[in-house]
Amino acid sequence: MFLDQPAQIMALIRSGRATKQKMVNIGGRPVIVPNTKTKMKTSHQRSDAIKMALAFVAIYVIWGSTYLAIHYAVETIPPLVTAGIRHAIAGSVLLAWAWARGFRPTRAHWISGFVLGALFFFVGHGTLHWAEQYVGSGLAALLIATEPMFILVLAWSMGQQKISRLSALGLGLGVIGVAMLTGVELTVKGSSVLGLLAVLLGSLAWSAGVVISPKLKLPTDALGRTALPTICGAVMLLAAAGVTGEFHATHWASISLKSIFGLGYLITFGSIVAFTSYTWLLQRCPPALVATHTYANPVVAVFLGWLLASEPLSMRVVLASVAILGAIVLVRKGERAVAPRAPLPASVEARPLEECA
Repeated sequence: MFLDQPAQIMALIRSGRATKQKMVNIGGRPVIVPNTKTKMKTSHQRSDAIKMALAFVAIYVIWGSTYLAIHYAVETIPPLVTAGIRHAIAGSVLLAWAWARGFRPTRAHWISGFVLGALFFFVGHGTLHWAEQYVGSGLAALLIATEPMFILVLAWSMGQQKISRLSALGLGLGVIGVAMLTGVELTVKGSSVLGLLAVLLGSLAWSAGVVISPKLKLPTDALGRTALPTICGAVMLLAAAGVTGEFHATHWASISLKSIFGLGYLITFGSIVAFTSYTWLLQRCPPALVATHTYANPVVAVFLGWLLASEPLSMRVVLASVAILGAIVLVRKGERAVAPRAPLPASVEARPLEECA
C-alpha cells in the first residue's frame, strides 16, 4: 500500500524504518513504497538458506545411504565392475563440467590423478565394494569411519603431526570400538574375516591419499581435482575387473532391478549430487562444520541397514558406534589443540576430499 500522508512519512523517518522503504515523488508529493530491493535480498537469502539445508541433507543422508546402495548393487553386479562403471560415468560427467568451465588438465595433473586414483578409488573403494558382499553396510560404514585415526597416525609417522593427549585418548577409544565390531565377527564360524580386513585396508588407503595429496601437483579447480582421480581410479578398476574375470562372469541379463537402481543411485546421487553439494558448502561454510558429515554418515548407514536390509542392530553395534564416533570427536579436538610442525595435510579441515562411499 502507498503511504502518502506527510505525518506518516515523518514518523517513518524518525523511527528509522524509512531506510527500508523507497521514497519517490509523484505529482510533487513524496510517496513511500515498499523497497523491492529489500524484498529481493530477503528472497535471495531465503533461497540460499534452502540450498544450504538441501546441501547438508545431501552430504549427511546421501553419503550415509551409499553404503546400502553398494550392498544392493553388488548383489548381482560384480564389485569391481560396479565400482568401475560408477566412477567412470561420474568422473566423465565431472570432467566435462570442469572442461566447460575452462579447466584444462596438464601432464602433472594426470600423474597426480593416477596416484590418488589408485589410493582413493582403486584400493579405497574397490575393497569396500568387494567387502560389502560379505559385510553389512552399517558395519562397513563404521569401519570406514576410522579414517581420521589412520590419517593422524600416518601424519605422525611422517613427522607432520603431533599426537596430543586428547588424540591419543581418541585413538585408544577408536581401537576399542573397532575391536567391539570385529572381535565377535572373527570368532563366528563362516564370517568373512577378509571382508572386515578389506574395509580397514580401504580406509587406510584413503587416509594415505589424504596425507600425500598436498605433495602432489593437483588442479586448483575443485571439479577437476576430483574428476581426474575418479577417472584414473575407474580405469584401474575396470582393468582389474577384466584381469580377474569379472566381466566374463557378469550375467548381464540376470542383473536385478535393485542392483541397477543401486548403481544408478551411486552414480547420480552418491558421486555427483553429494560431491557437488560438498564442494558448494566448502565455499560458504567453515570446513569444520562441513566435516561433521563424518559423524552423521555411519549413523545413517547403520539405521538404513537395519531398516531396509534387516541388518542386526545389537547393543554391541550401538556401543561400538558410540565409541568410534567419540574417538573421531577426540581426535579432531586433539588436532586443533596441537600446532603442526608443517602445514597440516592430515587435518580434517584441510583435506581435499572427505571419504565417502
